Amino acid sequence: MKQQGGCQCGAVRFTTTDTPVRAMACHCTSCKLRSGSPYGVGVYFNESDVTMNDAQLGTYQFESDTTGRWIRNEFCVKCGSAVSWTLEMRPGLRAIAGGAFDNPDWFTIAAHIWTRSARSDMCYPDGMPVHEEALK
Repeated sequence: MKQQGGCQCGAVRFTTTDTPVRAMACHCTSCKLRSGSPYGVGVYFNESDVTMNDAQLGTYQFESDTTGRWIRNEFCVKCGSAVSWTLEMRPGLRAIAGGAFDNPDWFTIAAHIWTRSARSDMCYPDGMPVHEEALK
């Protein structure tokens, strides 16, 4: 299952192969700040299933004030679009920003996490698993 995507200006392009390990909507403060929206959508793959082109990616490493673990964000240095990230708690996985895919409808969100910091007016689809913190 090959999918492609990239940043807003087109400088960064990626290809994913195989199916994602999981896809989640995250309401943590870090994801809200990274995405500039009420929550972030991460589609997680084994790192070996993600190929980036040779465009330069900027990085920003953040240490969670909740868990103390690092999150390393990657973004396009030309347009600033968030593209991917890795997490200390999920070694060997790389998350791709859900909105960065050329076809953002191909994956299914399996759960909403860190909902304890979600907007008070957030509504979830019927039957959607909702977790106040991260999945183990």
